[in-house]
Amino acid sequence: MPHSLVLNLIPRSTIYPDFLTGRHMHALFLTLVSAVNQELGDKLHQATTDKSFTLSPLQIQTQRLREPLQYQHPKPIPAGTPCWWRISLLDDRLFGQLTQLWLNLNNFAPEGARGGWHLGSADLTIASILGTPQASQPWANACSYQELFDRASDQNRTLRLTFVTPTSFRQGSFDSALPTRECVFNSLRSKWLKYSGIELPDLAIESIFPSAFDIRTEVSNDYIGKFIGSVGDVKYQIMGDVTPLQIKQLNALADFALYAGVGRKTPMGMGMVRRVSNK
Repeated sequence: MPHSLVLNLIPRSTIYPDFLTGRHMHALFLTLVSAVNQELGDKLHQATTDKSFTLSPLQIQTQRLREPLQYQHPKPIPAGTPCWWRISLLDDRLFGQLTQLWLNLNNFAPEGARGGWHLGSADLTIASILGTPQASQPWANACSYQELFDRASDQNRTLRLTFVTPTSFRQGSFDSALPTRECVFNSLRSKWLKYSGIELPDLAIESIFPSAFDIRTEVSNDYIGKFIGSVGDVKYQIMGDVTPLQIKQLNALADFALYAGVGRKTPMGMGMVRRVSNK
């Protein structure tokens, strides 16, 4: 059962830009996990591929959610600024192993953090956690894989996705920033098959065609250099003679994008994607 959890955070001291990179958010997540289950934290740290979680960059809370999300912070975030951070878990066993963490987040905070967590030199307090759909927060949700599949339309031929942090795909020895149908839906299929236990026979990826798009490339600077990816909207259309089951499978994958993300560096905030209503 995939979960998309949104943590509402309050910094107790200034967070400086050097500590707002993807690797620092990744380290904070591993710290959270290790606080309740050291063995699991070590296992997640050692995994190099097919990680069962994704993270967002830290976001400053605003009345209106911005898209794309802010994935770089040129200025410090002052103490007391309401922020939010998304964690998605693709493996239900992972969520279950961390139940005590979600129920008592601040009780597990390390000593010396004055009742909070460390992000670089800053202290954070986790004010609340959202795990169900919210009108003001589209990134919070939870749904079993079977429910995702059962609810997927077998008639809707339009799959509109918005890429809100830079998205790129590994192709051979190089990266490609273009969200082609093969890159996007093969990435989703790979994670779906790994964690859902639901087969997708005769998946009709070759029947998907981009019918409208408004995308651009963006550059994210991290500790190992530049990461180039695409952000924006793409409307994919299912064309030709396809069965209702094939349409349902593709709709299920489009809905799954909220949890899974696509492409590279999803555990460090890249490749965040969600389905949006057709326009």
